[in-house]
Amino acid sequence: MTADFTIVTVNRAYARATMVDPAAVAGRPMFEVFPDNPEDPGADGVGNLRRSLRTVVDTGRPDTMALQRYDIREPDGRFVVRYWSPVNSPVLDDAGRVVLIVHRVQDVTELIDLREQDRERAAARLQEMEADLYTRAREVQQVNRQLREANAALAAATEELRAQQQAKDRFIATLSHELRNPLASASAALDVLGLDIAGHQAHAVLRRQLTALSRLTDDLLDAARVATGNLHATRHPLDLRTLVHAALDDLPADLTRPAVTLPDEPVVIDGDPVRLGQMLTNLLDNARKHTRDGAAVTVHLDVRDGQAELRVRDTGPGFDPVLADTLFDPFTRVDTGTHAPSGLGLGLAIVRGIAELHQGAVSAHSAGPGTGATFTVRIPLTTEAVPPVGEHPARRALRMLLVDDNTDLARMYATTLRRRGDTVTVATTARDALAIAGSTPFDVILCDLALGEDVDGYEIARRLRRNTLHRHTPLVAVSGFSQDTDRQRSRAAGFDAHVAKPLDLADLDTLLARVVDGARSTPAGPDPRR
Repeated sequence: MTADFTIVTVNRAYARATMVDPAAVAGRPMFEVFPDNPEDPGADGVGNLRRSLRTVVDTGRPDTMALQRYDIREPDGRFVVRYWSPVNSPVLDDAGRVVLIVHRVQDVTELIDLREQDRERAAARLQEMEADLYTRAREVQQVNRQLREANAALAAATEELRAQQQAKDRFIATLSHELRNPLASASAALDVLGLDIAGHQAHAVLRRQLTALSRLTDDLLDAARVATGNLHATRHPLDLRTLVHAALDDLPADLTRPAVTLPDEPVVIDGDPVRLGQMLTNLLDNARKHTRDGAAVTVHLDVRDGQAELRVRDTGPGFDPVLADTLFDPFTRVDTGTHAPSGLGLGLAIVRGIAELHQGAVSAHSAGPGTGATFTVRIPLTTEAVPPVGEHPARRALRMLLVDDNTDLARMYATTLRRRGDTVTVATTARDALAIAGSTPFDVILCDLALGEDVDGYEIARRLRRNTLHRHTPLVAVSGFSQDTDRQRSRAAGFDAHVAKPLDLADLDTLLARVVDGARSTPAGPDPRR
């Protein structure tokens, strides 16, 4: 039974002895199934058993009861006299709390009858039963000892798994930082090169390859987040048709645009536009990789059974239907018998993670090799209204402090921002950053988080928030550390926003227009984060 004395299950021997149907009594309170005999005014079986069970719950130790008269109700409703020898034993959870009670009894009615009929014969039988009771008590103690040992082993295994998870999280964070920093430097240098040498064909090649490297980096990190359950979304009501248009608009100009079928009415779901855009891009990228030039790719959005249904179909080589479920496993590359597609085999695994993050599902279908493939995502609809889209005006030129210990990256970012009209001061150490900010006002401060010193970007933010000069200055964390835990830490330290390297200048302009305008509307006064 449970710790509140509700029957969980009854074995066959107990059912025979007490004349009950195990299926009928499961889930019912113990004392509702086995009440006192109403015809016996001195009946105390319920009270005695309840005290014993309460002792087990309170102490977490077994309790052996004295011989009890506890009459049993027959199926016709009549009560028959029965005597029992009960033992109540706890089952404990990891925290040592009682979660179940094993209630074992031995029917000793025969013993009582024998004692009344023939005390000499009863004495021998009594000794045998007492020995058996003692043996069973020892068995219960042994089982409890084994249970404690098992709980201790489970606790040790849990702690080891927790340590491994923490080590994995640290590895992912470090990998993100180490990959994004050189990508950011190269991307910033390319932006500067584009300002000096516009229209050079090498510029487009470098931009495509850097974008590919950035996508591979994002796929690796997101696949790790899917595997560890750390993929998160910021969701709000949105029209899925808008996301489909945006994803198609983002396709490279040299690719054939897929045929699109969209409903006339809005398809509103509760979703993260960034994650969902990533999901659709991965599906389109998968279709492109498995189709030759000129092959048809179609995108179809519909509403069915209260769900948004998004289908991406290609006329490529297809696959054996028995492989459908394996396509969404990380690093899976199905042999289609044609040219081997590029990539790491992570795109579809991320698609499944994003679909499940939205309480949806994804499936793959093909009639066989040579018949093409269809990937279908289903996400529940919402009745919430889509909020109006605000437009950010072009931002004004700003006075910026740029803090980054990567000298190449800091120089390239500063050059690009200055060409766009901003006044940029660069600090490559935490000491320089704090010294400059201590006496110079800025409209916004862009700060790296890992500076290779005892004072990191988090500490810089905390100190600036204690400085009256920059108590309300917008602080933006710009870092290769981009996990949700990193974003939570930066916000707690005092940053107003957190962006991942490499920077997209258009996104940065939108962000700066928002945070700077927000700071200008913030009234002066004590800092609530102090």
